[in-house]
Amino acid sequence: MKAINYLRSKMSTRFGFFILLVVLFWAKTIYAYFTDFQLGLANPFEYFIAFINPIATTMLLFGLAMYIKSSRLFYPIILLIDGLNTLLLYLNVIYYREFTDFMTVSTMTGYSKVNQGLSGSSLALTMPHDVFYWLDIVLVLLLLLFRVIRIDNKKFGGKGAFAITSVAVLIFTANLSFGEMARPQLLTRTFDRTYIVKYLGVDSFTVYDAISTQHTKDLRAMATKSEMNDVRKFINKHYAAPERSMFGLAKGKNVIIIHLESFQQFLIDKKVNGQEVTPFLNSLYHSKSTIAFSNFFHQVGQGKTSDAENMLETSTYGLPQGSMFTQFGSDNVFQAAPAILKQDKGYTSAVFHGNVASFWNRNNVYKNMGYQYFFDESYYDTSGDKALGYGLKDKLLFRDSVKYLERLQQPFYAKYITVTNHFPYSIDSEDSNFKTTNTGDTKVDNYFKTAHYLDQAIQEFYSYLQKSGLLKNSIIMLYGDHYGISNSENLSLARALGKNPNDWTDFDNAQLQRVPLMFNIPGMKHGYIDNTYGGEIDVLPTLLHLLGVNTKQYIQFGTDLFSKKHDTVVAFRNRDWVSTKYTSISGTIYSNKTGKVIHPTPHQRKVFNKMQARVNTELSFSDELNEQNLLRFYTPSGFTPVNPKDYNYQDGFQKELGAETELGKKSTSLYDKLKKKSTQSLYKTDAPELNHSGGSSRISKNNNEDN
Repeated sequence: MKAINYLRSKMSTRFGFFILLVVLFWAKTIYAYFTDFQLGLANPFEYFIAFINPIATTMLLFGLAMYIKSSRLFYPIILLIDGLNTLLLYLNVIYYREFTDFMTVSTMTGYSKVNQGLSGSSLALTMPHDVFYWLDIVLVLLLLLFRVIRIDNKKFGGKGAFAITSVAVLIFTANLSFGEMARPQLLTRTFDRTYIVKYLGVDSFTVYDAISTQHTKDLRAMATKSEMNDVRKFINKHYAAPERSMFGLAKGKNVIIIHLESFQQFLIDKKVNGQEVTPFLNSLYHSKSTIAFSNFFHQVGQGKTSDAENMLETSTYGLPQGSMFTQFGSDNVFQAAPAILKQDKGYTSAVFHGNVASFWNRNNVYKNMGYQYFFDESYYDTSGDKALGYGLKDKLLFRDSVKYLERLQQPFYAKYITVTNHFPYSIDSEDSNFKTTNTGDTKVDNYFKTAHYLDQAIQEFYSYLQKSGLLKNSIIMLYGDHYGISNSENLSLARALGKNPNDWTDFDNAQLQRVPLMFNIPGMKHGYIDNTYGGEIDVLPTLLHLLGVNTKQYIQFGTDLFSKKHDTVVAFRNRDWVSTKYTSISGTIYSNKTGKVIHPTPHQRKVFNKMQARVNTELSFSDELNEQNLLRFYTPSGFTPVNPKDYNYQDGFQKELGAETELGKKSTSLYDKLKKKSTQSLYKTDAPELNHSGGSSRISKNNNEDN
């Protein structure tokens, strides 16, 4: 009893209350380190640093309240600081569960651009144990309310407050020194964000990132043409001329891109309980009308889907932090596929996506890229169970887009962004009866179900393309945008892949970053599976060469996958890389053949260092280009920079009808080619949602043909 009374008396002083909050916040930070984060602590020294790193910044932040003399202000302010810091920690926990990464300032400031549609995913990312991140604040408030802890009206001297600040700075200095001992040049070189958190903590990382972000803004303001010239020299040296037999192979054809959300390569030919997960995509993969790539890797960073789109459209990388779309997409100059194809080959361009237009800032980015049409959520009926957290279900998206697709002037460049195979992989029972795995991990098990649904949706769409006549005059490109199962879930996935989780390594994680890439050209008879190593950065030059577009004058960091001079070193956004024979992860080299760590000979080390230097240079040049908006200093001959003011995505259907009327007999839309006969009735789907609404989907009144 004496001990309890002693603690009560100490906590009823300002300093005691301060120490209580510091200890509680330190405890839940450590809890996050070992429960939700994967910091890769490898030795006792790193464990020691992790245990002390929350102390300094917590004391420094909470200590600000100690300068306040009034008790009426002190208690609310220190609790507010505690609450805000807890919110920062918890947001990082939620973010880490999805991205296996920490929130940057750019991610936070761009949140308003991506938050619409995220609520369902965020809820799915919560865990029962999350209550511990907030329980301490509730308990402290109750202790104050019931006067177990009493308000201390005595003033806390300025010297005492300064002493707390001084001790905090001293501890931080020691912490930083320990971090530098464990990882030299921790703050002066670009390391994985995990290193900063591991050695300095979440608060320090946030401050460090804020300073870095401001530095980037300053660099952009001071950018010059000479920096663009350096980028051009690298691009010219890196350029890979097209293979003659492949150049123009799909010239004049419509381009239909199917963006396979969160779809990894291991799904191809995968069977679960004797049933193929993706039977239709498997048939395309092995078709003689398809050239498919078996060693194609995603290269996204924090921007995930938006990074994949950026690489697809511009052949430049996403940013090292945050999303290129949300940070710079509203202002940057692009040399993107829609504009290039429109100006070089007369293509019409459109995006079909059943989510809100502002998601990932697409409504602004697409205008800067030169997309003429963007059929977003407002063009579809997403009521009831027709939509998931990220938009209209895939079967309905493909079906309900036909009204708009058939009115596009040909040739067209059309991109479909699917969403059903998106985390948290929730799907209505009536949408799928696929008997999935039983790993004990709901996300992994459901992943196979939503992938199977996506496969069915694409099969239905292909059936329509064939019936309508579009298939024979199109090239269909299908690609996976990024991983579906994160590294934190791969141990559960290992069982489904027939591997022992206990033997799982970082090498296995890297190899799982393969995603599909298929160029399906109906009528072609010599399709094959290509084992060439490549990544998303290589898609644009490859596709443009297939369409007969010379890419030499454009700024593109990728190289044609069919070219004899193609660069087979695939750079990951964190500067790791994979090549035909070797994989580099945090400087450790693995043999692709054995999956084991190798110890390079002096000659091999020299080769690997050269490869690493090339990867670093390429990523750095891409970052400079995008962060400083360097393309404003260079316009290729014959190319006109896009004016985003020329595009408005309202009333897209009316604009299509207007184009048909203006062109008259010269109109090349499928609708006019078929003598003004719609193809909507040709589309057949088993989507159960249509039965709920009498067999038809409502189209947004703003886009009704009768308006």
